[in-house]
Amino acid sequence: MRSKRTIRIAMATVGALALALTGCGGDDDNGDGGDNGTDNGSASTVQLPKLDGQTLEVAAVWTGPEQDNFTKVLDEFEKRTGAKVNFVPTGNNTSTFLGTKIEGGQPPDVAFLPQVGVLHQFAEKGWVKPLGPEVQEQLDKNFSTGWKELGAYEGKQYGVYVKAANKSLIWYNTAAFEAAGISGEPKTWKEFIETAQTLSDAGSPAVSIGGADGWTLTDWFENVYLSQAGPEKYDQLAKHEIKWTDPSVKDALTTLAELWGKDELIAGGRSGALQTEFPKSVTQTFSGDTPAAMVFEGDFVTANINADTDAKVGTDAKVFPFPAVGDEPPVVSGGDVAVALKDGEGAQALMTFLASTDAAEIWAAQGGFISPNKEMDQGTYKDDVTRGIAEALIAAGDDFRFDMSDQAPAAFGGTQGVGEWKRLQDFLKNPSDVAGAQQQLEADAAKAYKTG
Repeated sequence: MRSKRTIRIAMATVGALALALTGCGGDDDNGDGGDNGTDNGSASTVQLPKLDGQTLEVAAVWTGPEQDNFTKVLDEFEKRTGAKVNFVPTGNNTSTFLGTKIEGGQPPDVAFLPQVGVLHQFAEKGWVKPLGPEVQEQLDKNFSTGWKELGAYEGKQYGVYVKAANKSLIWYNTAAFEAAGISGEPKTWKEFIETAQTLSDAGSPAVSIGGADGWTLTDWFENVYLSQAGPEKYDQLAKHEIKWTDPSVKDALTTLAELWGKDELIAGGRSGALQTEFPKSVTQTFSGDTPAAMVFEGDFVTANINADTDAKVGTDAKVFPFPAVGDEPPVVSGGDVAVALKDGEGAQALMTFLASTDAAEIWAAQGGFISPNKEMDQGTYKDDVTRGIAEALIAAGDDFRFDMSDQAPAAFGGTQGVGEWKRLQDFLKNPSDVAGAQQQLEADAAKAYKTG
């Protein structure tokens, strides 16, 4: 993705993250952004035009609590500008949804793309509009070079990564750990599997997996692969400079099979996991009569915990870094990039607001969100756990690895029912067929990277 720059994993960041997570207690009563609403009680830091009478449309993948939280940001934009903003959920196939809208002559004004590969595809087709000077001013002031580069293509700036994710986290039910007599958090993959077995033996479904959403399975693979194969191999596979039949992929899939191949360690077994969507994978870890003990996913898990369970982040629900498979634990980041799909003052004004600290602080106050905006007030985060994760992300600067599947063409890394999503679902169903999974992954990748 960035052929002119080699970005190394910041091991200092791994340490900072571990310290941030282990040092987190309960919610911070002073960390909810004042009224937890729309203005944080602080003066505006960005000037916006009056847009009375205009109606804008914003499209993104979010539903449920994530959509509700983002709506608070849109409410403030409406209040300041007089515009009306309608939110449209894209469904999991964001690129297909938006492509159909664009080709039909009815694109939304602004959209959030969950894959950098889709940004590149849309830019090649001339579907996204370059940032105006007001947006660029906010971007230059509030974001590091690495995050700016992710939103650029062939020397032009098209996007703003206003929402980031740390995708190297394991969330756990503290009551389940206590009932099983577990006092420490696993630091290596071997310890993680042993912990899962101990939990299972004590009567808890050990690991909840949202296998109905293929993107969660790509995140499992990426963390194992990055830690085991290392950053250089990770970059090569991300750009398809090595094949999915490479021995390093075999090693990663074999490692995953140590968990995925044991039905007793998975909530509902493999078949149950394949019928479990991401939100349910969270709620069944922190609610119900026999909750699961652990669930893997990013910082955005807190949105579902807060909205859909009675668990309290920092006490009932705690988190530790994804365990090291190789010498070091992985650090995988993801994010959603805001782009303008229409010309006009309204789209650029909304992009300007989204790039500001004002929007970031409103969003952070809701929970389930972290931002790479380095100038925002970190005190607006809803709880200490999220704040620690966000501060570690900012401390990383430009030293991170971006989600591998999000760098791929959408046909391989970002579409429900096909490509990597489908092949990893097939592998979860039959984790003994490592070679077959590799061959299918490579066939799909070769086709997608060739056609772009």
